[in-house]
Amino acid sequence: MNVTPTSRLAHPGSRALTLCLLVALMGLAGQASAMSAAAPTNTAPPTISGSAQVGQTLTASPGTWAGTGAITYGYSWRRCGRAGGSCSAISGATGSTYLLKGVDLGTTLRVRVTATDAGGSRSVPSAPTAVVVAAAATPAPAPTAASGCPASPGATVQVTDVNLPALLTIDGQQVSPSTITPTTRTLTARFHVSACGASVQGALVYVTAVPYGQFSIPNEQPTGADGWATLDFTALKGFPVSRVQSLLVMFVRARKAGENVLGGISARRLVSFRVAP
Repeated sequence: MNVTPTSRLAHPGSRALTLCLLVALMGLAGQASAMSAAAPTNTAPPTISGSAQVGQTLTASPGTWAGTGAITYGYSWRRCGRAGGSCSAISGATGSTYLLKGVDLGTTLRVRVTATDAGGSRSVPSAPTAVVVAAAATPAPAPTAASGCPASPGATVQVTDVNLPALLTIDGQQVSPSTITPTTRTLTARFHVSACGASVQGALVYVTAVPYGQFSIPNEQPTGADGWATLDFTALKGFPVSRVQSLLVMFVRARKAGENVLGGISARRLVSFRVAP
């Protein structure tokens, strides 16, 4: 009598059943793996500290999160309506701090924090800030009647705060290139203006070469916060005035806008730069 192998006696559906069991076990394993590596969970929402005033800096705290392994945080600042709704992302505002600007006046701010770990990412918004108010006005120091200078001048004074009998002083000059030659075709000159023992910001500086016709005459330029004004010149047919010219002389004037160019607190002087052969 022939004996049929045990494998041939097995029911034809047993193999399919075995495969189904294997697939189910693999699915359960995948679910268990996903459960062990889930996205972070927020247990306390993000917060914002700082004064809601134009010119002030807000700082975001990510809140409290639970997750798998190390958690990293991303920030997205959003500008909202006065009640904290209708929010839109602020372009480029992706750091943990945000400097309030004029465009934020009358709005509220929220920050959306995105926490990321090995299991994924999750985002949670903060509560809105108070409505942003205007920056506090900084009163300009009043000039003293006797000197015409601000009562407490610092390193820089505004030209509008300087009045007679105080006067502007042109007390510094620079030129580039530092060595001027008869073949120089462009140059940049800088002039420093001071008053009341400080650099002056906002003074208008006019410069022209003497005699005329050597270099172009640029428009008046205002002095910056450091007291310096920069002017660019282009050589004309009149430069050099001769083959033996050794100095480039310039007339310089500094003034306050709105005052007579020959009066007020204005200053004038001649300066010279060496011309190398």
